[in-house]
Amino acid sequence: MVTTPLPIVDGVAPSYVWLPTGDWPDLLTFLVHRFPAIPATIWIGRMDKGEVVDAQGARLPSTAPYRQGCRIYYYRELDAETPIPFEEVILYQDERLLVVDKPHFLPVIPAGRFLHETLLVRLKKKTGLSELSPIHRLDRETAGVMMFSLDIATRGAYQSLFQQRLVEKVYEALAPTMPQIHFPLTHRSRMVEGTPFFRMEEVSGEPNSETQIDLIAHRQENSLYRLQPLTGKKHQLRVHMASLGMPIINDIFYPTINPCKGDDWSSPLKLLAKSISLVDPVTGQRLYFESQRTI
Repeated sequence: MVTTPLPIVDGVAPSYVWLPTGDWPDLLTFLVHRFPAIPATIWIGRMDKGEVVDAQGARLPSTAPYRQGCRIYYYRELDAETPIPFEEVILYQDERLLVVDKPHFLPVIPAGRFLHETLLVRLKKKTGLSELSPIHRLDRETAGVMMFSLDIATRGAYQSLFQQRLVEKVYEALAPTMPQIHFPLTHRSRMVEGTPFFRMEEVSGEPNSETQIDLIAHRQENSLYRLQPLTGKKHQLRVHMASLGMPIINDIFYPTINPCKGDDWSSPLKLLAKSISLVDPVTGQRLYFESQRTI
């Protein structure tokens, strides 16, 4: 674990960057080059306030020389961040785990235009647990069960369960009714990064993704499906459902990209991480967590 020389402030941990090989005349020039969206005046202000430091916690002024191979720490800042009007619900907590029912639209970790309005930062503020860390992934667009570790010593054991596919994850999705398809079925395909970079696509070749799909209930033109991913590829469920001709309702990426709706909360992706089941690697007990949300 890396110990940071700057404290967590309002639930936000400092970011860091390694200084690569290069001939920048000073640190400020490098930072402006590395982060072109942030003007030099902003970096100078941060440095003057002591918010840019080296690994030992020494303040780095705007005149600091560039030293390749060093790691520097700083705080991310956003000029304006739209509040996401949906709340997470804590389902379970012990000395090692925190399990949360995540709403749609809320990112798990800070990235892009989201910082304070992320599940991780919200939970750090709410619980005061500075060592909180997500154990697995869940897309911003997807709601449901999300697990966090709050104990560094056992974190790797829980992460290994997901890596070894020893965790049973069940999702629910609303998608078009397909009377010509017989359920249950298993869909396998080879998935690779697509174009644009944030999409995935299926290609020919040996399958590296697998999902079991079953019908739960008809709802006229749409139906509720039970999805159980046996692998963990990015956007796997969304790609597989679209490939079968029944894209998940309100999916703006698959099968085609639709215009970004920005901060329009009216049409959430109808995909829910309904439950997670696993054998606790520390106690040996079977754990089961289920979302209280419905789609």
